[in-house]
Amino acid sequence: MYFAALLARTEDGWEASDTELDDVETLSDLADLAREASPDEDTVLVLIEQEDAWFGVVRVDGEEDPRIYVSDAAAAARSSYGEILLTDELLGRDPGDGGDDLDALDLDGTEDGESDDEDGRDAGDGDAAAAGTGEAVPHGPVGDAEVLDDLGVSEKELRAMSGDAVGEIAEALGVSDVLETVR
Repeated sequence: MYFAALLARTEDGWEASDTELDDVETLSDLADLAREASPDEDTVLVLIEQEDAWFGVVRVDGEEDPRIYVSDAAAAARSSYGEILLTDELLGRDPGDGGDDLDALDLDGTEDGESDDEDGRDAGDGDAAAAGTGEAVPHGPVGDAEVLDDLGVSEKELRAMSGDAVGEIAEALGVSDVLETVR
């Protein structure tokens, strides 16, 4: 079960709206959605959580590039919403690194390097293709842990959050009541 909300800072305080991410396929789509929530180019936070597995914060300030924090990259990589946030840049990869060129693959089951062992896998390959790149996705947090520093949530506090992290963030921002209206 997922929950996603937009918190837009306005002259009158924070406004919350729940958001459907069904039509969002890329980080750019998500940033555009956030910008639409704030016509005055104020700060917009997109908060996404999957029941105690992971949470993500995307901060959009006007036309600046989004700032992203994901609490557990490996858990998020197993989620379609998480994959939107786990860009090559966020994971410290050069675009295209580790990605296979599909035209060059021979998918008849005899790829080079295929194991002749009965199990066909080496121990430790668990998350190797988690984000579709052929590289392992790190367990634990990735991204800008200082994304909420100026709003009163320190890096240490953000990294310590679990469970209802979206609720904890809303409480720290003083907008719990606003967020509850969209839950």
